[in-house]
Amino acid sequence: MDKAIPEVPEEIRTERLLIRMPKPGDGKVVNAAIRASIKELKAWLPFAQQLPSVEETEINTVEAHLNFLKHENLRYLIFNKETGEFIGSSGFHSIEWEVPKMEIGYWIDTRWSGFGYMAEAVSALSELALDGFRCKRLEIRCDAENVKSRAIPETLGFVLEGVLHNDELSVDGKNLTDTCIYAKFM
Repeated sequence: MDKAIPEVPEEIRTERLLIRMPKPGDGKVVNAAIRASIKELKAWLPFAQQLPSVEETEINTVEAHLNFLKHENLRYLIFNKETGEFIGSSGFHSIEWEVPKMEIGYWIDTRWSGFGYMAEAVSALSELALDGFRCKRLEIRCDAENVKSRAIPETLGFVLEGVLHNDELSVDGKNLTDTCIYAKFM
């Protein structure tokens, strides 16, 4: 392991949330959230284009666990601290430890949307990245039309650095989309 890579906590606690690395066996609750939210997720996320089986989600969760242990991709699962119910997922990808910089991604079970849970989780992860990992740059990228996703960085004081026009194909492959790039930096 590169000595430049900082210690990565396996779990973080906030006022209302337990945010922890994925573990084998988590696939069932993650899959249930995807199933409950497929209509909303399908518009924005490649993994939600087809409803995955519980087994496929479990395999993906185990892979995320292994990637977490290797510090290559740091996915966290978000749970209600009081009830233990699964709320969503967030974490770091496009990690460049040598800079250091990374990007935060997130999705929520829509049954939990509108209560500020994702903003609370992303705030805690932003603090970890900037203070704990000493990141020089932290990004959130999202589709310009995804108003709910854009609200997170805007609420948390990220700077909208720009919009990349005709940047990617939509997840259904039918249209070109614009990507907003938000950032915080030290």
